[in-house]
Order: sequence, then C-alpha cells, then structure tokens
Amino acid sequence: MKNEKISIDYQSFNSFEELLSTDRMLVEKALEATKNAYAPYSEFYVGAALQLKNGEIILGSNQENEAYPSGLCAERVALFYAGSEYPQEEVTALAVIAKSDKTPLLEAVTPCGACRQVMHQTQLRQKKPFKIILAHENGSGFIFGSADALLPLSFQFNK
Repeated sequence: MKNEKISIDYQSFNSFEELLSTDRMLVEKALEATKNAYAPYSEFYVGAALQLKNGEIILGSNQENEAYPSGLCAERVALFYAGSEYPQEEVTALAVIAKSDKTPLLEAVTPCGACRQVMHQTQLRQKKPFKIILAHENGSGFIFGSADALLPLSFQFNK
C-alpha cells in the first residue's frame, strides 16, 4: 500500500472588483437569480448563472419541496435547462452564490455532491472543462478551472 495525495488549484478573491468583467456579470446574475429561489423550509436561497459559448446566460435557483428529495439545486436547474434548450452549446462558466436570512454565511458555499457530479458529466459531454465561480455576498470567493477540482474522484461508467 502506498500513500497518495490529491491537490487542487484554485484562485481566491476578496472583492468582486478583482474579477474579470464577464465573471463579475455572471456573479451579479447569480445573485439576481436568488430572488427566484423557492426555499420556504431551509430559507437558504441559491442562485446560479451559467454562460454558454454563444453568449447566452442561463439562470437557475433552488426549488424546494415538502418532500425534500423532490427539490432541485440552482446549479442543476441551470445546467439541465441549458442541456435541454441548448444541447449543442458548450458551458464556458458557472457562477453560484447563496443567501440566507436564517443562518449567517461566512464564506462562499460549495455545491453539493450531486451538483458536482452533474457539472462533471456536463464537462464529459462537451469534452471541455468550464470555469466555476463560487461567490459570497461580501465580494469574496473562489474560482476553479473545472469540475474536476471540485470532484476529483468522480463517478464514470467505463472509465
């Protein structure tokens, strides 16, 4: 047996002003999308904005249901909509931001495991990684170059 290590590269930022204008616009759109979240149970409002190669911006927000497994995260709402309506267009970037009136968020939230797997599958389908921006309302956050950074040991059927 041997010990091995997984490491990831990412960027951090302390102000939205540090972001490229296109990334800042995506974060602003994701924040706007939190207004459409339906989260009466958790009071945790998540918005996602993704950009397609053709320039189209797709928004998603979390949608809860009394039967918790029946809800859907903002990231998957946006990614599934893009896959349904623009199946030939590559995703180039995805921004995610969360708000909560109930629980103070101290930093940018990270996607759940299911969303990470869907991001990874999107990259496999389009044969190209995309940028993932995780932001906090205070202007800080992280940028990852691909879903592989968020899910290094992803599920792949017939690797």
